[in-house]
Amino acid sequence: MQDTSFADIAIVACGTMSLELNYLKKEGFLSTEHLFYTTPGLHQNIPELERQLINRIDKAKEISPLNKVLVIYGGKFCYVNVDEPTRLMQNIIEEQGPGVARIQATHCMDMLASESERDAIAQEVAGGEPVWWMTAGWIKFRQQVFQGWDQGLANENFPKHTGGAIVLDGVGYLDTYMAEHPEEFLEYSDWMGIPIIPHPINLDRFKNLLVQAAESI
Repeated sequence: MQDTSFADIAIVACGTMSLELNYLKKEGFLSTEHLFYTTPGLHQNIPELERQLINRIDKAKEISPLNKVLVIYGGKFCYVNVDEPTRLMQNIIEEQGPGVARIQATHCMDMLASESERDAIAQEVAGGEPVWWMTAGWIKFRQQVFQGWDQGLANENFPKHTGGAIVLDGVGYLDTYMAEHPEEFLEYSDWMGIPIIPHPINLDRFKNLLVQAAESI
């Protein structure tokens, strides 16, 4: 699949994607030595997201041999600035200079499975019913991703997804989590008010998007 090297590229990512990125580094796909993460769940705190993202990019520039930085953040849903609606994630990336590029995906679920792939999964797993999508990071980093959510807010958002919460798991995290923390897993599902359904996937789409972004720098 890959002739592109990441050795001269530093990666800055939302911590929610650390499971997949660390897995790809361990298996040798990502040859970079430089991975920087922001706190998971900062889509709920836009000023802090922007502060941390720029801070990590600056650090990555300093350490990257060629000042090349690849940002792993969604473009449409990860950064919604209600105070400046016209300011987008792409504006932040462009302000960082020509050596900085972003993966072309709308959010972390889109990095792992395209919209058409998600539609097919929803049809297969949930009979086409509305689905709440998650990645393995949404399980591991629950407290950060849903920081500030009480039961009332959960009840407003989750139960209308009658197809359940489908977790796109490309690293086998859910198998271990359910075996080692079954009560936590059940409590998470009870809190959401819908079943949490692990769905194993491969990371081919993520790999392709990473290669495309790296080649654009």
